[in-house]
Amino acid sequence: MSPRYRNGANQAGTIIAVVADIMALILGLWILMYLLDANRANDFVQFIHDAARWLAGWSHDLFTFDEAWARVVAGYGLAAVVYLFVGHAIANRAHRH
Repeated sequence: MSPRYRNGANQAGTIIAVVADIMALILGLWILMYLLDANRANDFVQFIHDAARWLAGWSHDLFTFDEAWARVVAGYGLAAVVYLFVGHAIANRAHRH
């Protein structure tokens, strides 16, 4: 491992960025599964839906579009973008110190 990644702040920043990426991936995966009409009786689909619903608890019903797909894309997509933006902003700040 290079010396650049040996200090604790850099490792913390990397962990924060990876966690933000995973959260956004789960939300994006649920959006994709919803748009492709995935089988909700499937355990994996149900797990992703439950995790995405928990992660986007603050935003999943934020918008009131007439179309259900638009509400899902906007609500869960907003949460994914916020997690990416905030997570990577914190990670970059940690990398600088």
